[in-house]
Amino acid sequence: MNRRSDRIAGLVGLLAAVAIALEARGFTVDFLTDPLGPKALPLFGAAMLAGGALLVLLRPEPSPSWPDAGGRVRLSLAAVSLFLYAGLLLPLGFFPATALAGAAVSRLFGGKWWQSVLVGVVASALLFALFGWALGIALPVGTLWRGLGG
Repeated sequence: MNRRSDRIAGLVGLLAAVAIALEARGFTVDFLTDPLGPKALPLFGAAMLAGGALLVLLRPEPSPSWPDAGGRVRLSLAAVSLFLYAGLLLPLGFFPATALAGAAVSRLFGGKWWQSVLVGVVASALLFALFGWALGIALPVGTLWRGLGG
């Protein structure tokens, strides 16, 4: 592999950042959901992705190393787990879906079961505190749990 593979990855990342930013610009709601609004988080993510992509484009590794077959499988499974996370977020709610996704990714990259579950729960709690309490963003409670409260 050579510098060209890094530049291709950087270009793909930059195009993804632009697509995310363009899509986020169209987010509107008829009522105030949170102090930052629905555009802030995707635009922040797009900016971070664009910054990383530009860094890779402008300063590629001289001889990048790519993951072996096992690493590619783990990365693919991590991507699948994040797609599942997006699908489970509304039915399960933020806390359980985030804990499951965190535990799954931790396990994929070598954590023991108990460590992975702990990482998932702690990460979920910290993210809930950050988004729900510190930033005041409304997080999904989970449609699955409606009606269980009595």
